[in-house]
Amino acid sequence: MADTSTLLTIASAGLVAFGIVSTALLRGWSGWLAVRRLELENSGRKDPAFPEPTRMEVASLTERVRKLEAIANGVDS
Repeated sequence: MADTSTLLTIASAGLVAFGIVSTALLRGWSGWLAVRRLELENSGRKDPAFPEPTRMEVASLTERVRKLEAIANGVDS
């Protein structure tokens, strides 16, 4: 049977290992939450590289789509 000092050493080493693993997991979780928080903050912002189209642009595009659909259906416009 093992003596008390050996059991105490094994138990304390296990406790230290558990603490290290727990700390690493908590830091990883905290980092992941920070990344998700940044993604949520930036999701509502508009990208200046892609401005919103004007009504004229949308109307022009819908007319082009109608013409292409007519051509695909074999109807000349």
